[in-house]
Amino acid sequence: MRILIVGAGEVGRYLCEILSEEYHDVSVIESDPALADQVDEELDVRVIKGNGSSVEVLQQAGADSCDYLLAMTSDDKTNLISCSLAKALGAGTTIARIHDQTYSDNSILNYQSHFGIDYLLNPEALAAVELAKKIRHPGRVAVENLGRGQIEVQQFGVKAKARVIGKKLAELKLDPRVRVGYVQRGQEQEVANANTVLQENDYVTLFGPSQILFEVKPLFDPEMVTEAVRIVLFGGGEASIALVRLLTHPRFKIRILEEDKKQCRYLAEKFPRVTVIRGDATSLRLLEEEQIGSADYFIGLTKEDEDNVMTCLQASKLGAKHTMLLVNRADYIEVLEGLKSILGVELVVSPRVATANEVVRYTSREPYIELARLANDRGRIVEIKVGPKGSCVGKKLREIEWPGDCVIVSLIHKSETKVPGADDRIHAGARVVAIVRKENARELVKMLK
Repeated sequence: MRILIVGAGEVGRYLCEILSEEYHDVSVIESDPALADQVDEELDVRVIKGNGSSVEVLQQAGADSCDYLLAMTSDDKTNLISCSLAKALGAGTTIARIHDQTYSDNSILNYQSHFGIDYLLNPEALAAVELAKKIRHPGRVAVENLGRGQIEVQQFGVKAKARVIGKKLAELKLDPRVRVGYVQRGQEQEVANANTVLQENDYVTLFGPSQILFEVKPLFDPEMVTEAVRIVLFGGGEASIALVRLLTHPRFKIRILEEDKKQCRYLAEKFPRVTVIRGDATSLRLLEEEQIGSADYFIGLTKEDEDNVMTCLQASKLGAKHTMLLVNRADYIEVLEGLKSILGVELVVSPRVATANEVVRYTSREPYIELARLANDRGRIVEIKVGPKGSCVGKKLREIEWPGDCVIVSLIHKSETKVPGADDRIHAGARVVAIVRKENARELVKMLK
């Protein structure tokens, strides 16, 4: 595929490297002559020196015929303009990297639709999703997050005296925003259907918004006890804000340590339920005064990687149960991954890597993205982009004759991700996440593509 990248900074350069290694035809636009020369010498990509928000430069780079335009500069406005112009010129799929949450707010205007952009990616928000997955449900099923964290996958054990025992799934009347994907009984896993009857000791895998899944859990485990989770965030920047938004349930008791007075005031007004403490968390005295040792999670989220590492090390020594951190510099990632056990750090996340992984999913040559497999290869969880000529386009889910043992668990269209109902329609360009038997996967792809 022909891929045009605007910006050869850390994210753009990393994408150039991995996409060219997958034998895509990659071109990159970079305004900094020195950086452009460096990429030209070191990577097997075509380099165009110039402004990525210029129509003339975009035409020269072939934006009118590219399959993907990836605007990955550090400037939001440049990325928005580049994608919008490229779309007007005839580019296929456009993806813009953004930092300002303003552009994700659709309450007044949908910026994504207005500028004709297919996907908006916020690196810090994507990294926050990785952190939230660990915090919200440590035993979470190993499936990629759906819709950038809007839909979660959780597995519940059916305990003794649960109200669901002996009942068919059709009789449970679960929240419509929740879908049962598959049921594990012993070593066997089966794709769920309306007639599946639950038994004690089954394991049921559900898809839905995190908070709704938490609310339905007592149906499967009547003795579930809700305990408060104490979380301390070091730094009140974009990543912290994104993480707070993902941890909305009252059981999460969040404190933010932030040194900047203005940012503290902003956070306190924005999130009244969050405790904001002004101070320098690199100070051992402050960590001791705030009893960081009693925290369930301590997470370093500042722009300074060294500070994140040292405060996590201090928090771990003080007794914090779990420590995690954000790493911004590319050359630190591999080193920190190797030192996690020594430092007492449980998870290291990188906005750059999270963004690149998301882009790779969209640019895959495969007819579908395989997110996970059921035991004994009985089924697969797949993500499929709906083609313009798919036989399902424009139809409601109830009007479609799906392959046997197929469950549609998520529908991603533009900026909206949901567990679809029977009256939801399939649109061209949307992404469908489904659980399907291996032998029926090809039929499902044919229907949607």
